[in-house]
Amino acid sequence: MFTLSDSIEDYLKKLLSLSSRYYVDIRRYELSRKFFCAPSQINYVLSSRFSPERGYLVESRRGGKGYIRIYRLEPLQSRTWMEMVEQLTSADFNPVKAMQFLKRGSEEKIITQREARLLETMLKDDLYNGLPVMKAQVHALQSKLFKAAIAEVLKECY
Repeated sequence: MFTLSDSIEDYLKKLLSLSSRYYVDIRRYELSRKFFCAPSQINYVLSSRFSPERGYLVESRRGGKGYIRIYRLEPLQSRTWMEMVEQLTSADFNPVKAMQFLKRGSEEKIITQREARLLETMLKDDLYNGLPVMKAQVHALQSKLFKAAIAEVLKECY
């Protein structure tokens, strides 16, 4: 079932694909009127679906002539993919960002959808319920597993 957030995301991606530039300018208010939603819904979509992990950069300028500019980042090269993995698996590992990274890898055909789904499985917190460890320890384990697995998968690609 398609949600409002999905519709907004698809619309913005279509705008980007039709643009002759690597970015598109939008106005939050106009977009919220188009989709009959609150401007905060646009903010939610931009922050959750257009992050660097997913291959986007969002820049905003406030004021009367303000705009929101969404850049589509260039596909990453193998060295850059591994640098991104290093950042993701740092001390403050976030499984949600790792899942976004996997989605981008799948969209850019760096990894298969099957590989992405397999790797996402190890990132689900509920798999670790019942273990006598704290959440920080679970994230440390997920980080190590993710880093080793994605490095192995990327080795095959390059």
